[in-house]
Amino acid sequence: MTGGIIWWIVIGLIAGALAKFMMPVREGGGIIITIILGIVGAFVGGWLATNVFGIGVGGAFLGPIIVATIGAIVVLFIYNLATGRQRV
Repeated sequence: MTGGIIWWIVIGLIAGALAKFMMPVREGGGIIITIILGIVGAFVGGWLATNVFGIGVGGAFLGPIIVATIGAIVVLFIYNLATGRQRV
């Protein structure tokens, strides 16, 4: 269980950086906030993929990165809506 959590945190760091690259937005915390949101998005994306859509995201490296990046983009988009941030 702990290994899975650490894995999703690492994936979330990568996903947060990718989400920042795909959705450049001015945020108060910059890359730090984006990476934290990426970690949250990784958990959200992984949970949604597994529990809602029935897609297994374990194993290969590319699948979890894609799922986590999509989750990070969704979380970042919601964060930007909530804080009123605009695209650059």
